Amino acid sequence: MTMDTPASSAPLADPMAHRLGYLLRRASSTMMADLGGALTPFGVSPVEATVLAVIGANPGCTQSDIARLLGIKRANMVPIIARLGAEGLVEKTPMNGRSSALRLTAAGESSHRAVEETMDRHEARFEAMLAGHDIAELRATLMLIIQPQED
Repeated sequence: MTMDTPASSAPLADPMAHRLGYLLRRASSTMMADLGGALTPFGVSPVEATVLAVIGANPGCTQSDIARLLGIKRANMVPIIARLGAEGLVEKTPMNGRSSALRLTAAGESSHRAVEETMDRHEARFEAMLAGHDIAELRATLMLIIQPQED
């Protein structure tokens, strides 16, 4: 076969389809791309929407608290919080030393509610794809992977 010869239209074999990590990454990528599109009208990314949800559920939390909960490097939290602050969605209140307590502004509360409704519809669509399967068991099983393993 030369470089000018078109590839076969037959689907390729996926030698990774039996790998759990590969399947989890592909499923996550599919869901996050879809969610990103659904969140576009609100001007937030999936990670920003998640941070809004965490702050909404935990008023007064710090960037470090959120980073630990979500498994995000603290340094990566800085631009996320800065952007949410610049958009008027999050406010900082100095605490002790260099830490600041984070809270949603009135605009942040409103945005958070709209984003949560969008995320609920997004989740419902994917749950419908899994109809007939035990979604609670799937969530519990995924949490086993996410939770830090104790030795």
